[in-house]
Order: sequence, then structure tokens, then C-alpha cells
Amino acid sequence: MKIKLSFSLIYILIFFFGFSSCKNQTAIDKKVEKLLYQLTLEEKINMLHASGTFTSGGVPRLGIPELRMSDGPCGIRMEINRNDWKLCNWKNDEVTYFPSQTALASTWDTSLAKKFGTALGQESKIRGKHIQLAPGINIIRTPLNGRNWEYLSEDPYLVSKMVVPIIQGIQYNGIAACVKHFALNNQETQRGFIDVDVNEQALREIYLPGFEAAVKEAEVLTIMGAYNRFHSQYATYNEYLIQDILKGEWGFKGAVISDWGACHSTLEAALCGLDIEMGNARTPFNQFYMANPLLNEVKKGKVDIKYINDKIRRILYVMLRLNVINEPKFDTSGMYKRLAIPERIALTRQIAEESIVLLKNQNNFLPLDASTIKSIAIIGDNATKKHAGGGGSTVVKPRFEITPLEALQNKFKGKVQINYARGYEVPQNSWNIDSSMNSINEKLIMEAVEVAKKSEYVLIFGGLNHNWGNDSEGADKHSMKLPYGQDKLISEIIKVNPKTAVIIICGSPVEIGGWFEKTPALLQSSYLGMEAGNAYSEVIFGDVNPSGKLSFTFPKKLKDSPAHAIGEYPGEKGKVIYKEGLFVGYRYFDSKNIEPMFPFGYGLSYTSFKYDKLAVPSELKLNDAEIPVSFEIKNTGKIDGKETAQLYIHNEKNNSGRPYKGLKGFEKASIKTGESKKVIIKIDKKAFQIYDTLKCKWVVEPGKYEILIGSSSKDIRLKGSIKLL
Repeated sequence: MKIKLSFSLIYILIFFFGFSSCKNQTAIDKKVEKLLYQLTLEEKINMLHASGTFTSGGVPRLGIPELRMSDGPCGIRMEINRNDWKLCNWKNDEVTYFPSQTALASTWDTSLAKKFGTALGQESKIRGKHIQLAPGINIIRTPLNGRNWEYLSEDPYLVSKMVVPIIQGIQYNGIAACVKHFALNNQETQRGFIDVDVNEQALREIYLPGFEAAVKEAEVLTIMGAYNRFHSQYATYNEYLIQDILKGEWGFKGAVISDWGACHSTLEAALCGLDIEMGNARTPFNQFYMANPLLNEVKKGKVDIKYINDKIRRILYVMLRLNVINEPKFDTSGMYKRLAIPERIALTRQIAEESIVLLKNQNNFLPLDASTIKSIAIIGDNATKKHAGGGGSTVVKPRFEITPLEALQNKFKGKVQINYARGYEVPQNSWNIDSSMNSINEKLIMEAVEVAKKSEYVLIFGGLNHNWGNDSEGADKHSMKLPYGQDKLISEIIKVNPKTAVIIICGSPVEIGGWFEKTPALLQSSYLGMEAGNAYSEVIFGDVNPSGKLSFTFPKKLKDSPAHAIGEYPGEKGKVIYKEGLFVGYRYFDSKNIEPMFPFGYGLSYTSFKYDKLAVPSELKLNDAEIPVSFEIKNTGKIDGKETAQLYIHNEKNNSGRPYKGLKGFEKASIKTGESKKVIIKIDKKAFQIYDTLKCKWVVEPGKYEILIGSSSKDIRLKGSIKLL
């Protein structure tokens, strides 16, 4: 019998077995020591710093390659020159442009996260990389952070559950994932020097769990340090974060890489845990802090050679895990055909479709019936905006990118009159955030109103973009309000045509204006990659039933956000204090009884679901491995759909110093109309743990706990109790 394998499967198997061939720890340790013994001091130092914009030094005589790195979470960065940031202008480096991290998190689907990581790792391998600088998992603390869209969630449990399969998928291909940014990089304002002060309990329970899961569960091979400081020492070589926690408590065996230009000291970097210093060529590479200056400090006896050897062992460990010692020269021939293949493009579309969140659907306004529509107005700059080339570290050159207007034109093929108006103006390359974001183009609004008047239906594609001061690296937003006069535009459109659905594209919360009460439908998504337009079309016209759930809370206004209400942002005199402590995101809104615009975990469907028959064990002993919590969900609507059930735990003991509840489990179920499905979510003692700062360890308080099952953090459908013994 002949066995026929697809090229992509053969490709995966080759790299999987290559990756597995050097996993035996004893064998790796022996090879590390053998190579370490053969290296000169100068060669060791050369491996500790950049040799190019995205490479670190190698040792050719021993077959030790330069480590080739690439951004980022949305796809492999377009190829740039070795010594500067100018494009190489390759003709064969067009890749798959994946949805953003916040979009992926909005699917609440760990299997999709694994597929995403695998696909990203495949393309990284094809492009000849060793390290993929992804995923980003910093907690969404403030709605204003310019890089929120690159991260996953405000909730540490959701982050932990999504990051593990992403890393596993990337590393399955013989590529090292580089989880970032460790740690507390929660704002872009003053990111290069801001000193973060957060209490130990919040550090452990909110900001570190995702990184801990990446190390202990996913065995991530590299970690990128953050730009900011923590307790006055830079995070990239923070003795407590790197030496004590990451490499000490968690037993991380891989390499710590600096963010670009995040190193500011030779001695601290050498002694406090940084392994590879990266940066750009504004300073000659041999003059980096961990280059010739470090060599001189070793020769003068100020840095013991043991510190250098530890770094080299970690780098060699990564290389041997990747099986790249003595690797053949990278061959770019045939690369174009292996990138952006149909299977990966289909995956981007699936992720995009399942991440779109239906926030309002009055009187079942959506989905629209394509067979009866005669004319439709498409309004908004985001209807034609292509997002792949912006945002900072996630610059991607995609094979293509379908905009919403293009998708709808392709769908109707001239059979429906499509009327387009830009509606608002996005100033280009403006560094004056206040003036550019607040600008209103009255002429464009008037044109859009006229287009809306003569159309049967209106779809407004608004929100944010990757321009400076929006969802972009290097700057935070100046407010939560929709920029460029969009609130006025939307209000004026609805006045003349109430059959208007609004689609907000944003990677972090925005303020929803007074027009919300008058629009019959509102959809939200983050940046959806190369198939974005098709995904919107599928959901709007009912080919796909929306199933996305918010991975962060939408406050009604900025001052309702805990970082701005009881916390501190952006700090004073170079220091920011996280006064809100544990009360981040929904934990604050729940505990303080503040009504958000849309709660964490929220998302509607074109069908309806009924929860029933909760079964919770009455007792849990602390030595029990795990217990099942089961219940049924019935699709009581008229079409098939997917529902993400969420399990929260509340300690019934009066404890005012802690949030009311926390997410401890979730399950996404596909349920046909009229069908009931039994859902089982397993929990163990970790679900009840809190960090005791006096004992410096995780503890569980015996007592009675409430198990809450909901469709969102606010919409709790079932309640049960369990006693911890």
C-alpha cells in the first residue's frame, strides 16, 4: 500500500525529528561542555552580543552559527539589511499575515493557538530564522498602552492558557519562541526608563503567571527582557526577576535576550542574568556593553569567567535543542512557494472569523440578508486600510491583504450597489498626537452622510490603526475616545440612516460614544490579518456565526479603568506605582461594583444558549489531582453556534483585600441548533491558590468556595459550592 504525504506534512516531520534528535538532556549537556571547552574568551564574548540588526555572533570554526532572529507575533518580519533598518527588497519574502495576539485571545480557543504557533514556526523556519520574537504576553493594564494589541489579555489565566500552545506550536518546528517582554512592560510612555513599583502579590498573581507557564509548561527556549525598570534596576538584567525568579525558582535553562537597545550597563548585565545583548548599528557591534567592554572587565578580573560560561551554556543549549550546530548554509531557493500556502491562509481566516465579537444586535439586525439588499454604503478609513505594514515590531510584508471594501465588492460582483465614502481623515506621519487624533474633516463627514442617505444599509468601519499614537509601538494613546472625529461621523450617519451597523477595529479598549444607543448593531475586532475583509463579510452576512469573546474589559470612560482610578499612570518623575495591586481589569469592576461598557469575556451570538445541570463535587482535598466541574449548554436558537463557557471562583470567606472572583477555567463548545452538550472543566488546587507574601509561597486557604459558570465575567448562569479540606 502506498502512503501519500502532503509536502507540508513531510516538511513538518523533517523538522520535528530534527528538533527531537538532540533533546536528550544528558547528551545536550555533554555537547555543551565539549564546545565550551574549545571556545576562546574572545569567541565567547562574540556570542553575547549582536553581530547584525537581527543576528548575534557565532563561531564559524566550530560550526556555531549566528543566531538569526525575526519579529514578530503577526508574521515573519520583512527582510532588512544586516547593519541598518532599511529593507532588503527581496522578491520572495512575502509571508502569511496572521491576526494579532488580541484577536487570537478573543477566540478563547487553545487549539487555534496551537495551530497558529505551528504555522508561525513553519514560516520562520522557511525564512531561515532560529528565533521568533513572539509571543507577547504583557498584561493589558491600561487602555492607553500602544502595544496592547500585541498582547493577549488583562487576565493572567487566559494569558497562561493561550501562551503555552503558541510556544509549543512554534518550537515544534525547530524554532525557538521568544516570549516577551519580561516583565511589567505595560506602557509605552517613558518605557525606556520608567521604574515600576508593584507589590509582590500582584507581581506573582497578575504579571508573572503567563511567563511562568511559558517556562514550566511550554519549556520556552528564549525570553526577551523589557525596557522598563523594576525596583530601580532595568528589567533586562534585573537580579530579582532574572536570577532569582526566572533562572532560580522556575529553573529556566534557555537564554535571556535584551530588547533592542535595552542594555545600559556592562557589569549589571554580566552579573544579573542577561545572556545576549541586541540593538542596532548606531553603535558598532563590538562596542556594545557586552562586547569589548565586557571582555575588558573579564580581563581586569571584575567579572568572573563563571558568569560568561553560564551565558554560553545557555546559548549552546538553545542551539543544540534547535539542532543548528554545523547547519548547512541557508538556501532561499523555492522559498516563495513554501510561504503563505493555502492551509496557512485558511487558518488566518478561521482565527479572524472566530475572534470577531458581536457587542450589540438589536432585534436581530445582523446578519444581513445578501439576497435582498439593493444598495449598501461602506464608510470609514478602516474599510480600505491595510494594517500589515505598521505597528512597530510586527511589520509584515503579506502575500496579500483583503480589506473590507474589497471583500464586499468581491462578494457581490456588481449585483449590489456599493457606495463608499472615507468619512474621516487620518493624518499621515503626524507626531502631534493631540491635534492629529482630534482633527475633524467636516467635508468628509458631509460626503459620507450623502452616501448613507442614498443607500439601503450602512456599514461603518472605524476604530484605531497603527499610526503613531494609536495601536503602535513607541507611544501610548492620549485618550480612549475614537480619533479623527469618528463619534460625530457615526452620529450623523445614524441620523440619516438608522439601518447602520458599526464595526470597531481596535487592539485595546476604546470609549463607545452616545451613538451606541441608536445603532442596531456593533461588532469589534482586533487586527485580523490578510483575510480580514473576508472574515468581516462572512460574519456580517451570516456565513459565520460570531463566537468571539472579549479578552479585556471595555470601560465606559478612561477614569473607570483601575490604573487610572486607584492606580497611577503614566507615573511621576520616572516612576509609576501600581496602586491598584490585584484589582486589574474585571477584578476591579466586579469588586467595586462599577458597570463597564462591556465586561471581560463578553460576546453575543446569532443564536442563544441555555446553561443547566451544574455538577460540582462537594469537597476537594488539597492532595487531589483535579476534579471535574460539569454542566450542560443547549443551543436554543435557530442556527448552529459556538459558546465559550467561563469558570470563575469566589472565596466565600469575607476577604475585602482581594478581588471578588478570578477566571480559573474555560471551554469553547460547538453546538448545533437544538442540541445539548455536556461541558467538563477540570480544576485542581492551583485554581484556589493565592500568593502569601509573608511565607513567600503559594498557599490555599481551606474553606468554602463558590463555583461560578458564566457566558462572561458579568453574565453568571450557574452557581455551585465546594469545600476545600
